Formats: sequence, structure tokens, C-alpha cells
Amino acid sequence: MDILDVDDLTTDELVTVLDRAAAIKADHGEGSTSDLLDQQTLGMIFEKPSTRTRVSFETGMTQLGGHAVFLGPDDIHLGHGEPVKDTARALGRYVDFIMARVFDHADAEELAEYADVPVINGLTDDAHPCQTLADLLTIRAQFGDFEDVSVAWVGDGNNVCQSFVIGAAMVGLDLTVATPEGYGISDDVADRAAGFGNAPETTHDPEAAVAGADVVYSDVWVSMGQEDKRDQKLADFEGFQITPDLLGDRPFMHCLPAHRGEEVTDAAIESENAVVWNQAENRLHAQKGLLVWLSEQA
Repeated sequence: MDILDVDDLTTDELVTVLDRAAAIKADHGEGSTSDLLDQQTLGMIFEKPSTRTRVSFETGMTQLGGHAVFLGPDDIHLGHGEPVKDTARALGRYVDFIMARVFDHADAEELAEYADVPVINGLTDDAHPCQTLADLLTIRAQFGDFEDVSVAWVGDGNNVCQSFVIGAAMVGLDLTVATPEGYGISDDVADRAAGFGNAPETTHDPEAAVAGADVVYSDVWVSMGQEDKRDQKLADFEGFQITPDLLGDRPFMHCLPAHRGEEVTDAAIESENAVVWNQAENRLHAQKGLLVWLSEQA
């Protein structure tokens, strides 16, 4: 089974993964080890640089008794000198899981098609399901459940937003997405969320979005690979910055890294309302839950 976006899981499976993650976190704690993935190996393909994705997956495999192999752009020939499908077929003979952090979502799909082991999307330009697992784990820990919890996404309708929209719909979160015109979520993502009976509200007004929210979530306006659009995006996103006044006393989430002074002020992310560090830690626990669950499906 491959996890290229969060709705590759059913709702029941998603909740099971979150339960598994929470149980592993509670039973083992930070820095602990176990043998749940003893002698198993995760191959980690990175086209994009990473802090949280690499360290959380590698640490998670170590804590579960397994091993992770880092494969950076200078280490393998993904799509350069060797077709993606050939890399997939070879890696599938060596490792038990593949995690791919790549630009083009089609490359992740091709890896999944040809590898005979589970492929996990560690981020593409279209989706970031592992971040959504951590987000949902964070919200559930904060409120005890998803019932009657409302979230305002303020910023770009990017890959992180799109996976979160679907995950929120799956668990029944009340979500409002506030973006500038032209930066909203795709029609496909909106339709997939609606298929779970819980499509998000959309607006171009950040203040309206946060007015009834229990949580405020934002992400960078200028993602990796979009540096040439920086000046235009900074102009287009004027008024969407998370400030202490806009945030109020609501918990603030951000997938990190944050561009302080752009999508969020230093004061807001350093405030006692920020839960971004819990959210970052939960990348480790959510991915451990996912890896263990996937191993149990084999």
C-alpha cells in the first residue's frame, strides 16, 4: 500500500494510524527504542532539502529498531541517467519502505507504480500527507477530539494546505481556507474533500476566516522552487500575515520552516499560543505510527 496523499487511507485507517502514533508516543516516549521494525530498512529519496522530514523519519526508524538510508540528489540517478521506474524496481529489492521527497508528484506516482514495497510521499509540489498526519495528531492532542473544532488556514493554498483540507474533511474538522485571489486550493482537492461530506469554506478575508476559529494555521508564501515569484507573492499576500492581533488567544500552527516577517511575525510564532514545536515533534510520532501500520499490512 502506498501513501501519496492522505486519502489513500480510508477514514477508519487514518484514525487507526493516529491511534497507533499516539500509543507509540505514550508507550515509548522521546528517544526510546523498540523492535517494532526490527531489521527493516527505509530508503529515503530527497530531491528537496529537509530538516524535519529527514530527521524525523531517520530517528523514527532507529527508535523502532530499523534503519534508514539517505539518498540525496547526488547519491542516486533518479530520473537522470536512470528512469524513475528502474530506481523504483531496484530499491524495492533492497528496502522495506521508500519515502520520497521530490518536486514532481508524477515521480512519486511512478515510484509507487513500480516499487513492490510501500512508497510514502514525504512531500511533493502537490501534497504533503505526512505533515497532515502530524497536524491532526497535534489538534487531537490539543482538544481531545476533532468534534466541534474549527480551523482557519490563512495564506497560500499550497501542497501543505491541500493535504490538510482533505485530512480535515476526513476527520470532520470545520475548516475555512483564506487565500488571496488566484491562490486557492485546486478544484480536484475541493471535490475530494466534498466526497467526505465536509468541504471547507473558502474566503479571501483573513479576519473573517479566523473570527470563529479555534486554531489558526499558516505556511510560507514562497515555497522552495518559487524564489523567482517572491516579489509578486509578497505583494499579493499583503494583509495575510499572522500577527498577535489577528491570532488572538488561538493556538497557532505552522509546518515550518517559517519565514518570520512574511507569513507570520516573530511575536506571533514566539507567543505562548504557538504550538508549532509540538506539531514539529509530532512529525516523528505520526510517521512512526504510519510506518508500523504499513508494516502490519504486509
